[in-house]
Amino acid sequence: MWVDSGLVFTNFTGRAVSPHDHSLHWTAFLERSGVRPARLHDARHTAATFLLVQGVDQRVVMDMLGWTSPTMTARYQHVVPERVEEANRRMSELLWGDRSSARE
Repeated sequence: MWVDSGLVFTNFTGRAVSPHDHSLHWTAFLERSGVRPARLHDARHTAATFLLVQGVDQRVVMDMLGWTSPTMTARYQHVVPERVEEANRRMSELLWGDRSSARE
């Protein structure tokens, strides 16, 4: 009865999961995991942002998430404060050298 549909998420016969059932399973999964309610689509934003935080190259992220345009990266990846602080620290070191050892 299995149908090789090429899909990542399928029902028990390999066919596409109905959007309604998919949402029910996702909601139940989050609840069991102790995670606050969120849309499945929000997981794409989270994945894109986590990849950014890990320093994964934009082209790799695009390929992983099936994007063909870099504008999608800007739409999905969210800048986190730690990355801004890191960029500021790097720029400061570039301009004025490593000042952390001078304070010690």
